[in-house]
Amino acid sequence: MRRIFLVALVLFVPLPLFAPAADKDKADAKPLKALLVIGGCCHDYAKQKDILTKGISARANVEWTVAYDPDTSTKHVNPVYAKADWARGFDVVLHCGMHCYRSEGWPKVVTPWFEFTGLQTTGHGAQEPIAVAFVDKDRPITKGLEDWRTIKEELYNNITGKVLDTAHPLAGGKQGKEDSVVAWTNTYNKKTRVFCTTLGHNNETVADDRYLDLVTRGLLWATGHLSDDGKPAPGYEAKK
Repeated sequence: MRRIFLVALVLFVPLPLFAPAADKDKADAKPLKALLVIGGCCHDYAKQKDILTKGISARANVEWTVAYDPDTSTKHVNPVYAKADWARGFDVVLHCGMHCYRSEGWPKVVTPWFEFTGLQTTGHGAQEPIAVAFVDKDRPITKGLEDWRTIKEELYNNITGKVLDTAHPLAGGKQGKEDSVVAWTNTYNKKTRVFCTTLGHNNETVADDRYLDLVTRGLLWATGHLSDDGKPAPGYEAKK
């Protein structure tokens, strides 16, 4: 079974063991099966689970299973992880967890979690508007997308000042004198595609069409269903 984990930070998606090719025949295309793992402290997950699933499905052919945990503590494990094969049957997993798995050794060493995501980050400052600028506008994920300025938001730091060698930056974010990579792709273990963004703390940003466009493209890229022009591959457009 093909398993794909996409990482979108702060709404983040874990990604694939390999990227499947898009179906040649539009009529043969089946909806992408996506798992959203969400819950915990610090975000309005009760509303954001609906904003994300509805917003992405309005842009691409995606069917959702939502593993929502209403517990708001910082040490509670989402019940979905109780099963060893929790990701079985899904093409992609979306998860908010850039700062959730900082295992022993961080921030002085790159931990397995940050090897997976492709960027090491440990915190953020006060909420202020972020000027988002795409640094590579030729990739399918970013093609045609315009720079924008967010409402007051959290800018996640970059410990080393850059992504890991396995990753590729797509967008930077500037908040006063602070400048960080806020969207990027990563190839983990030479075969797993990972898309990440650290944007999206507040509901208004998560519901922003520009944010949902970016995350949807990241999801389609991770699963191998994003065309070179940034549009869904045939059969993976949103259902009318």
